[in-house]
Amino acid sequence: MHTHTLVVLKGDGIGPEIIDAAIQVLAAVEAREQKFHFNFQFHPAGADYYRRSGTNLSPETFAACQQADAILKGPTGLPEVRKPDGTEAGLLGGVLRNGLNLYANIRPIRLFPEVSSALAGKQAGDIDYVIVRENTEGAYFSRGQGEVTEAGVRDIISITRAGTERIVRRAFDLARQRLGAPHDGIRRVTCVDKSNVLRGFALFRQIFLEIGEHYPDIEKHCLYADAAAQALVLWPERFSVIVCENFLGDILSDLGAATAGGLGFCGSANIGAQHAMFETTHGSAPALAGRNKANPLSAILTAAMMLEWLGEARAAERVMTAVESVCREKKVWIDADGCPVEGTRAVAEALCQAIADA
Repeated sequence: MHTHTLVVLKGDGIGPEIIDAAIQVLAAVEAREQKFHFNFQFHPAGADYYRRSGTNLSPETFAACQQADAILKGPTGLPEVRKPDGTEAGLLGGVLRNGLNLYANIRPIRLFPEVSSALAGKQAGDIDYVIVRENTEGAYFSRGQGEVTEAGVRDIISITRAGTERIVRRAFDLARQRLGAPHDGIRRVTCVDKSNVLRGFALFRQIFLEIGEHYPDIEKHCLYADAAAQALVLWPERFSVIVCENFLGDILSDLGAATAGGLGFCGSANIGAQHAMFETTHGSAPALAGRNKANPLSAILTAAMMLEWLGEARAAERVMTAVESVCREKKVWIDADGCPVEGTRAVAEALCQAIADA
C-alpha cells in the first residue's frame, strides 16, 4: 500500500472547516480503494499565524512543503491582519507559488447537475472548460517590487519566453487529455491576452502560435481579454482550455465561476516541475467561520485534483462521481448567499456515503 505524505495548511476563517470536510472525503475514498494511505502533516500558516508569530509561514513549514508529495491548502488571509504597507499579511499564494516554482494554476470551470448558473438556460454539460493561468510572472510579478514615490506607484508586467513556453505547452497537453468543447467536441486552446495594447502580451500570443504549430491536432484560437469576458458569458460552451497571463487568469476564473454556481464549486491546482499545491479559489469568509455554513465543495473538488496528480485516477473519479450524484439528487442545496442549506458537515457526510455506496 503506497503512502502519500501531504502537508495540510488549513488556513483562516472557514479554512479549517472546509479542509476538514475534504480530509473526511479523502479518508472515505482511501477506505473504499484500500490501495493507498494518506500521511497528513498539519502545519499552521496564514493570517492568524502571522498575528501570533510575525510571519505567515515558518521556515520549517516551507521545508515540509518541499518534501511533501503534495500540499492541501485552505483559504488564508483576514481583512484586519495587515502588513505595515497596508497589504494583507496572511496570504500565501505568492510565497508558495514562487517559492516552489508552481508555474501553472489550473482552474476547472464546470457546471454540475441541478446547480443554478447565473446564465439563464445553462445546464450541466454546457459549461466545462479549464483556465490555465501562468502563475509566476505577468502583472503579479511586481508584487512588493513596484516603484513607489509620493507621486504614485509604477508596477511592472514581466512576460518571458521561457515562462510563456512552459505554460502554453501545459495548456496544449491538457487539451489533448480532454474531450473538447461542449458545443462541438473540438479540442481547442484559446489564448487570452491584450496583445493589441501591450508588447508583453504580443510576445505571449506570438509564443502561443509558435508552440501551437507542434500540436496540429488542437485548434488554436485567440481572443483579447475584453472580448473573452463577453464570450465566457454569451458562449461558454465553445471553450475547452484557456491559457493566459496571471492577472487576466485571476479575473476570468472568477467570472467563469459565477456561471457555474460560484467559487464554492471550483477547485484549483498549482503545478510545477517538482511540487504541487492544491487550494480553494475563494477567500476565507471570516463572517461564516465556525457556523457550519461554508460550502466545502471547492475544497473537495480541489482534493480530487490532488488525487489525480498523485496518480490515483480512479479515486479522483470516485470523488467526482460522488459530487455529481449528490448534486443531481439535490442533497446539496445552495442558498442565495452561496451556503449549503444542510450545512458544511452534511455535505461531507453525503459525499462519504455516496463513495461508500458506489
